[in-house]
Amino acid sequence: MGKNGKHNLRVCLLSPHPMVLTEFHRLLEDCGFQITSKQLDSMLAPDLRNLDLPRASIYVVDAHAARQATGVLLGNILDHNATAKLLVVGERLKESDSYSLLRQGVKGILTYAEAREQLPRALPQVASGGIWVPRPVLSRFVDAILSGRQARRLTPDGSHDLSQREQEVLTGLLENMANKELAQKMRISERTVKFHVSNLLAKFGVRRRADLILLCYQRRAGV
Repeated sequence: MGKNGKHNLRVCLLSPHPMVLTEFHRLLEDCGFQITSKQLDSMLAPDLRNLDLPRASIYVVDAHAARQATGVLLGNILDHNATAKLLVVGERLKESDSYSLLRQGVKGILTYAEAREQLPRALPQVASGGIWVPRPVLSRFVDAILSGRQARRLTPDGSHDLSQREQEVLTGLLENMANKELAQKMRISERTVKFHVSNLLAKFGVRRRADLILLCYQRRAGV
């Protein structure tokens, strides 16, 4: 643990810009993280695809480069370290770009301005399996999932120790059912539904229903 009580996570910072790496390192140096940095000398897709990367629990990727280059780099990370968590920092990311990042398995998205305040807090959340994405972006992405073909694939994956009631509530959440609908279907009170929802969020290490739906979507998509 560091001075601020953060777990001693292995964090790898990736950027083509030395000043960005220096700033990220400054933000995190007193938080008890094990930090490695790698300056990206080339942003060409073939070079990024074959780049030798340090091992880490979580990678902070500077998305200043073209979307395609960022996508190739993220793919390289996950190809060589399937359990790695990904957090992307960029400036004024288009919503469509954020959606692409989420589909690829990214768990955290921050602007440069947000990173100055939120990065030290976001890293432990993401590393523990949680999500750190702006609420409006996440909500609209989840709405798109639930209204599209992907929704039919969203089922509990059985990887958590859930009671039968929790399994039923989770299935309902993944069908975008409201508390009242779930209560009526399961013949329990809305208060009991809320209790089960709170337990599910805690077990999956997320803060909101949208986080939980995104997590299940990413697991179903194999990311």
